[in-house]
Amino acid sequence: MSAPSSSPTPQMLRRASLRSVLDFMRASTIVTISDVMEGTGLARATAISVCEEIMDRGWITELENQREFGEYLKGRPARRFVLNQDAGYVVGLDVGVSKVTAVVSDLRGEIVGRASQQFRGVQITADDSIPGSDISPRERISAIDSTACDALGLAGVTPDAVLAVSAGIAAPVGRDGDVLVTQPFWALLDVGLKSALKDLHGWTVLLANDGNLAALGERWRGSAVGVDDVVVILASERFGSGVIDDGRLLHGCGGGAGELAFLKQVEGVGDTFGIALMARTWAGEALAGSDDTQLREYPAEAIEAEHVFAAALQGDAVARRILDRLADRMARVIGAVATIHNPELVVIGGAVAKSAGALLDPIADRLPQFTATPPRLAVSPLGDSVVTMGAVRSALDFVEKETLDIELHHN
Repeated sequence: MSAPSSSPTPQMLRRASLRSVLDFMRASTIVTISDVMEGTGLARATAISVCEEIMDRGWITELENQREFGEYLKGRPARRFVLNQDAGYVVGLDVGVSKVTAVVSDLRGEIVGRASQQFRGVQITADDSIPGSDISPRERISAIDSTACDALGLAGVTPDAVLAVSAGIAAPVGRDGDVLVTQPFWALLDVGLKSALKDLHGWTVLLANDGNLAALGERWRGSAVGVDDVVVILASERFGSGVIDDGRLLHGCGGGAGELAFLKQVEGVGDTFGIALMARTWAGEALAGSDDTQLREYPAEAIEAEHVFAAALQGDAVARRILDRLADRMARVIGAVATIHNPELVVIGGAVAKSAGALLDPIADRLPQFTATPPRLAVSPLGDSVVTMGAVRSALDFVEKETLDIELHHN
């Protein structure tokens, strides 16, 4: 009995050609058939045929040929094609403890709509309480869905044009998209979002840890572009992180890679409370005392981390002491992370990133006390968009991988 042939079938070859041209189109702007031939190695007849098939499917469009500057050229003008970036859209969700943010992106990764909504009555404090524990899964799903629909409405995009949704949550998520629910807070975030949005709109929903998505977003369009070994630490309310090692995102067997619960055992840290939360807490303690500080301009319940950073910049002694404590705390956190993962770069991300630049030098000065492998430090330029940016990248990766099996019903 002869062995089965391992030669590729015509269908396999055709599929490979389609994918090759699509990948080339995504990395290009306006291209001609000659450009496609040069970029993919396909023969002219094949390049033309493949471009026409992809165009028929709706993924690329052909531009009108126009003579530039009124010049006369002999022969037929070259056909020009461009990716149809409006062939479909993706939605990126950042489902935080206290609010949800949704962004809508076209197929070039350009954000065309954004909306946010606070969850009802969630307060985050420096204790062991579980914020938002009185909010039902149905209420969370309703808020998430309405925020996504608001973002789509602002973008002028209909729900049937959504090709994929990626959602980041503050809990470990395995490669299979299942939430690790071994802790009460993590279980609270396992609300059945994938099936709910599938039932409501028919959407394909990818669930991921928010720190992991932050790492993807940072490496795509942030401070970590081109860096293969990086840890991104979400540092605003509670610490979380995403780890990229040799260009690969680490998950762990249950999605727990990058979790920072071990900080409870780190001397001088003792919990997972982030920069913004501790800045508020320590400022409140200072206001309860007799210290002379310009922070008294604000009601204790209204003070935010940016007020503390601004006061420190103006030389306020109390605010400067708080920043010194934050720098020491962050040096211990980053030192522990650097000892475990040995990254080239650690990026501080989240809403606090725009202020955290003031901490970089004092953190760097202290780091050698806490690790033998101090990394470079940076703050994210993406601010509170770092998770949604990673969610967009995750959704686009899915669409690009599955393009040949996606039918564009709305075209």
